[in-house]
Amino acid sequence: MLEQRIQQQFFESADLLSQHADALSRPIAQAASALVGCVTGGGRLLIAGGGGSSALAAYAVALWAGRFERDRPPLAAIALGLQAPLSGLLSEAGDPTRALAKEVQALGTPGDVLIVVAAGRTTPSLVAAVQAAQAKDMTVIALTGNDAGVGELLGETDVHIAVPHDRAARIFETHTLVLHCLADAVDLQLMGEQDLA
Repeated sequence: MLEQRIQQQFFESADLLSQHADALSRPIAQAASALVGCVTGGGRLLIAGGGGSSALAAYAVALWAGRFERDRPPLAAIALGLQAPLSGLLSEAGDPTRALAKEVQALGTPGDVLIVVAAGRTTPSLVAAVQAAQAKDMTVIALTGNDAGVGELLGETDVHIAVPHDRAARIFETHTLVLHCLADAVDLQLMGEQDLA
């Protein structure tokens, strides 16, 4: 019984990935192009996650400031919202939903990219961060599930990668794969094909 339940988790994840690979590949490619344009222009990547997705924001920084599958010069990447004890100081008039937006206002410049990741419902703090990035002429890349909260805010040069699923676990897994695809695509465009010999 337990083994069947575990296998079902694998099957559900595999079905999601195989059924939506075509639909997700286009916005992922658009996001990769935006990232390459940002880093080759001297810009920075600011990454924020809502709830448990804040762990993915920190992981994404490791992929870009560190490495994915091969060595390359580090890319400027900053995870936002990891200073929880400081969030009260960063908020406006005690409003914690403004803490991420304050970080975007302080660190973001035109030409930078803000990546927001939300496997569950889009939080007001992520919405405020997107609005702050747009006010600074930054490109926004939003990784979400079915929740359209951030997607409705995005402009023409922004990219929405929406995973069409309701379970946060499946969305989180897919977001991890999307981050791997983005890291691989950036490495490919910056350094060319990898010699596997």
